[in-house]
Amino acid sequence: MKDVSQLQMMTYASLLAALTAVGAYIAVPIGPVPIVLQSLFILLSGLLLGSTWGVAGVGIYLLAGAFGLPVFAGGTGGIGRFIGPTGGYLLGFLPAVYVIGLISERKKQSVLIDIIAMLCGTIIIYTCGVSWLKVLTGMDLKKAVAVGMIPFLIGDALKIAAAVFIARSVRPVIGRSRI
Repeated sequence: MKDVSQLQMMTYASLLAALTAVGAYIAVPIGPVPIVLQSLFILLSGLLLGSTWGVAGVGIYLLAGAFGLPVFAGGTGGIGRFIGPTGGYLLGFLPAVYVIGLISERKKQSVLIDIIAMLCGTIIIYTCGVSWLKVLTGMDLKKAVAVGMIPFLIGDALKIAAAVFIARSVRPVIGRSRI
């Protein structure tokens, strides 16, 4: 990265972890998996911080929740959230942010690359989340997709659009306009 110190990256990772926690408070309960804004900050963590620091930021967020801080959807926390209906989505955040960061680091940055990176990350989150929801609840795959993915597609498309705009605006400020 260009002229960005380790301390700055730690600060950015911590800031995005905090924003992810705030995004989790913006939740609309619609079933076993609520609609939340936290996934926007997961996408931004990968785009803005890259694979290593993105994973660090999301790891901070997940550890804070695992230790009981109320940073998950609806102001909940605790290790038990990982074995509940949203556990697969939470655990899917780590590989998703890694892949988003990896793609955004390896390719010349463009809107198309950002969108592809976030689509890959979103697919990872859905794969982990829906799979875990299916196993945990005993739903068949069709029902798990209907409950754990379909209601979120439009919102996630809007989050991807917002993340493209935000990332393109913020990258030059944080010194990540070119990798």
